[in-house]
This record gives sequence, structure tokens and C-alpha cells, in this order.
Amino acid sequence: MVKHQPLQVYERQLCLSCLTGIYGCRWKRYQRSHDDTTKWECLWSFILFCTFSLLLVWFYFWLEAHNDYSEFNWFLYNRSGEWSDGTIPIFATTAAGFTYIAFLMILALCHVAVGQQLNLHWLHKIGVTFALLTTIIAVISVTQMWGEEWDVVWISLQVTGPFLHIGALAAVTALAWVIAGQVARVEKTRFQVMVLLVYLSVLLTLYFIPLSITSPCIIERGRLKAAPTIIGHQGAPMLAPENTLLSFHRALQRNVSGLEVDVAISLDGVPFLMKDRTLRRTTDVKKVFPERQYDDASLFNWTDLRSLNAGQWFLKDDPFCTVQYMSMSERWLVGNQTVCSLEQMLKLASRSKSSAVFRMRRPPAGHPHHLDWVNLTLDTVLRSGIPQRQVMWTADSDREMVKQVAPGLQQTSVQKLPLDTLHHKGISRVLLRYNQASAQDVRLYNENNISVTMYIVNEPWLYSLLWCSGVPSVSSEAPQLLRKLHSPLWLMSPDEYSLIWISTDLISFAVVLGIFIFQNYHIIRWRMSGMRSYNPEQIMLSAAVRRSSRDVNIMKEKLIFSEVSNGVSSDEPYMENGFNFYTN
Repeated sequence: MVKHQPLQVYERQLCLSCLTGIYGCRWKRYQRSHDDTTKWECLWSFILFCTFSLLLVWFYFWLEAHNDYSEFNWFLYNRSGEWSDGTIPIFATTAAGFTYIAFLMILALCHVAVGQQLNLHWLHKIGVTFALLTTIIAVISVTQMWGEEWDVVWISLQVTGPFLHIGALAAVTALAWVIAGQVARVEKTRFQVMVLLVYLSVLLTLYFIPLSITSPCIIERGRLKAAPTIIGHQGAPMLAPENTLLSFHRALQRNVSGLEVDVAISLDGVPFLMKDRTLRRTTDVKKVFPERQYDDASLFNWTDLRSLNAGQWFLKDDPFCTVQYMSMSERWLVGNQTVCSLEQMLKLASRSKSSAVFRMRRPPAGHPHHLDWVNLTLDTVLRSGIPQRQVMWTADSDREMVKQVAPGLQQTSVQKLPLDTLHHKGISRVLLRYNQASAQDVRLYNENNISVTMYIVNEPWLYSLLWCSGVPSVSSEAPQLLRKLHSPLWLMSPDEYSLIWISTDLISFAVVLGIFIFQNYHIIRWRMSGMRSYNPEQIMLSAAVRRSSRDVNIMKEKLIFSEVSNGVSSDEPYMENGFNFYTN
């Protein structure tokens, strides 16, 4: 009697081992399974998907909010009293968390693609839970402190929407390979129908979502208006300390059309330039007047203000990471700046024939000039010699008196008011944050001879969007960047966009159809053959053989028989990849 001896030949599967090992710590072959994923693991897969979606939105938010990073840091300073760049750790941790969760999502999809059971390791479950909770807390905190910034997401979609649509369509089209394989592998008809319906719903939504995408940049080139003029917000604060003469000179060298500043009134009635309520951030008041460092800036007289250094903080904090590019002479100039008065700025604007925009802060109660602060500012404007038509007056207090004394000033509102109210008050300009007026509002203002200035515009994509919207002017902290744009970042006619949209949809449909036919050809071939009876194992075996042509088989068993043994006949099946094989 000759006994048969099973011979098992295992081949290396490094990719599959890394896939299951990294995701679920299943490094050994016997730890893997082709069984259906348990309901518990399906729940964790759903939590992973929700975490990925939330982090995707959060990461996109911080990418587009780069335009307002300085504003966010200023909010943090007003709350904590200490200046620091809080955006760097937030963005770094967001990017790291998103990369980690996205990596787990890719591993999960690969598990589905190769038919492996999902089994997320407990360490990853802790990581996913931590990422989800911290992101939720961060979203709530930022919403409470900086809620209006969420508008940047919807505004940026007018620029990125057409391209994000193509990217999303490409991703969902590629996902067809996984979906088609899953449909072919699963034996439950109800589950197959459910997966197909969900996938087709998402796909059809992406096919027709361009109908809801609107962008000012989708216009005929002949309708594009002139580029918005650029006003230097606090000069050029990325190149020199804000609200200093050096900053204004740097801005004028970049051919700005005007200068925008914030004005306070000193104890002895001199209007000077200062954005913060105190002097701690932008001067060395902690060194010169340590006992008065928390006092309101308006409680210092002009002599004391002139004695403060307004440039060393810029070299120390480097708020825009530009100090490293300065020469030694430039650093010396920066380090010797002083507090600038309104009159100095107006005379500089007058010589350069630039407009002047300033917002005034009323002195606190008990200040000697709490009541006549408007008169002091107006007297300074008239005394500086700047032509009245170059000044944009924004204060609402005593506006009628100002119009009588200086009728040539351009009356400007910093609030979005109805057209009737603007005309009644004699206001010819509005100064608004970029999220306070839509393209339709801008068009309506232009039609009624109301000039619009948007602030603060630092990013080229936002400048391009406002350019296409017909905004006449913008206020920017980065005039050196915006001046490099000679046309919007992208511009296309409606016909061109429709052609791209339809072509993309047709290509996607053809690819998806081809993938489903290729992945399910064994079923289609059986139905077209007209067979009345079939063996389900044979069909599934065909699918397994087809899939194994891409990767090495999990295990090959060869039974060597010299004679028919007494134990197992030659017709006895053995298992491979979860399917029955017969030796005959």
C-alpha cells in the first residue's frame, strides 16, 4: 500500500502581508480570512470614513484660510495677551492627522479589493477615536472664536469647485474597480443591489453636480474688467513693521494705489497709527514703560509714543517669515522704526498721489479727547495738505459736519447698507470684508455708482475671484504678491466649461462600464451562453482564477499519488482561497 502525501507549497506575499499587517496586525498567513467582515468591524469602518470626511473638510478649511492667518493670530493675541503663530501647530497636526486617516482608508479599500476581512487593530481604533474627538473639539472652538471664517470654504469653492469636481469624479471612477469586484464576489443579491445603488447614486450626483457650480471666473474673456487696484493694508506688513513709514514706502514701491491704516488719538490730541488696543505687541513698551504696558495706547502722550521702538518686535517675532531674506542694512532700517503719526502718513500719500483710507478708534471714556476726536482727526487731514478727493472717510460719527467742513472727502461706509441709505447719507464707497458681498452685490453696487473695496485679500486665488467679480479695489497685506498677477489664475467661457464637464462625464462612464464588464465577464458569459443549469462553485472558481492572475495564489496544494490510497479517494476535494478544488 502506497500512501499519498500532500505537498503544500507557500509562496511569498509581501504586499498582502504588509497590507493586513499594518491595518490589523495580521502578519501571518493563518491569521487572514476571506470571511465576511463582522458588524462590529463594519461599524469601525464607518467611523473611519466619518473621521476621514471630517478631517478632509477641516484640512481644506485651513488650506484656504491661509489668507487670514494673521487675523487668526491677532484674535489669539487679544484673548491671551501674548503674540504667537497659532496656525503652525494647528495646520501641522491637521496635516498629520489627515495623512494618517487617509492611509488607513486606503488600506481598508485595499482589503476590500483583495477580498480580505476588515479587522482594524485596537491601536488604530484608539488613533481614529482620538483624531475624531480632537477634530470635533477644534471645529467647535474655532467656530465659536472665528465663525465667520467658515465662509472662506464656500467662497473658495467658486475657484476650486470645477477642479475638485474632476478630482472627485476621478476618485469615484477608480473606486469602480473595488465596487465591481465586491459585487462579483458577494453571493447575496440584496447586498449587491444595495452597493450598486449607493455607488450609482454618488456617480450620477457627480455627473450632474456641475449644473449647480457657479463661478465668476466662468465668463467670456471680453466681459472681464480691469484688475482691481491694490491698497496697502497697514503698508506692506510682510516686508516691514506694520503702520510704520518704512512699511508705507515698501508698499508704494509695489505701486499700490493707496494706504489703509488704523488711527488712535494720543493723550495730548495727536492722531497716530496703531491697530491694537495696547502697545505691547508692536513696540518695546514693556522695556521702556513696564508699569504701563497694559494701558490703552490712547493714554500715552505723543512724546512718550515717539520714544518707543516699533521695529524690533518684527525682527524678533518674524510674523511672516520674511526676516531671513533681509540684508543687514534692511534689518537696521526695520529695527529703528518708530510710531508713525497720521499726519506723516497723509503727507507721504499726498506726495505719492495715493489715496488714504483710515478707520478711527474713539478714545476710552475719561480721555481728554473723548468728545472731539473726530474734529482732531479732520483738522489733521486738512492740515496735511493732501487733496480731499484722495481721502476715504469712514467714521459715521458727525458725518454731516465732516461733509460740510470737507465736502471733497470720499464718504465711505464700513457696513453693508441698502442702496437707499447709502445715497441718502451721500456715501460713494463701501469698505467690506471679502465675505460680506457676493458677485451680485458687487455688480449692483457698480451699477449704482458705489465703489467697492474688499479687505483683506492676500492670496492670488481670492484676488482672481474678486477680479472676475468686478471688484474695483482690494486692501491687501501682500501687495508684492498680488502685483505679480497679470491675469486671473484661470478663466474659461461657459462653452469651454460645458465641454470639459461633458467630456469628463463621458470618459468616466466609459471607464466605469468597462470595469464592470471586465470584473463580471464570467457571469455575463454564462448568461449569454444560454446554459439552463450551472454550478455556482464553478462561477466563483472562475472569478478566483481570474483574480489570482494578478497576484500570487495564497496557497498551492499538489497531491502526489502513486496508487489509489485507502484513506481519501482521488475525487476528494481540497480547499484553496476558500473554494473547492478537485484532483480529477
